Amino acid sequence: MEHHLQTPLKKEDIEKLNAGDIVYISGEILTARDEAHARILDMEKEGKKLPFSLEGAAVYHCGPLMQKTKNGWNVVSAGPTTSGRMSKMTPSLLKAHAVRAIIGKGGMKDVADALKNKCVYLAYTGGCAALAAELIKEVKAVYWLDLGMPEAVWVLRVEEFGPLIVGIDAKGKDIFAEVREKAQKRLENQK
Repeated sequence: MEHHLQTPLKKEDIEKLNAGDIVYISGEILTARDEAHARILDMEKEGKKLPFSLEGAAVYHCGPLMQKTKNGWNVVSAGPTTSGRMSKMTPSLLKAHAVRAIIGKGGMKDVADALKNKCVYLAYTGGCAALAAELIKEVKAVYWLDLGMPEAVWVLRVEEFGPLIVGIDAKGKDIFAEVREKAQKRLENQK
């Protein structure tokens, strides 16, 4: 099934998604990689307010390449980065903030339970950096440039960003885990 969603996302938006569905997102998405996740969690521990909202957010695991212009920023490329690196931080992030979608590549390990009834993981094909850049219509803001361009949080306005595949739905179905299990069984049967 194909879905066209608008951010900020509501719980009802993600509840109707099933693993394997195709999704296109319009509105704002925020990039966040390892360093940004760590800073968000540190600020949460210290009781500090974030300079951006994660309520109903779509967080994109991406380290974009940007070009400074006299009018702001131009997106050169913005492909997905491997999401597995953020797996350990994701349950804490979802406990503190109502993030509704995580976009990345490669899946995430041991997060299906943390996503249940809260969030979905949307897989974006690696190698789509130029396509992704075309779907980004505006750089609305940037936070934490002190972390470096790829690790900063970029607030991007997108139109029909995708196609994204629901890799882990809010019901706990994880197509990446299923593929890993099938591969493991094949290996065991070959012994």
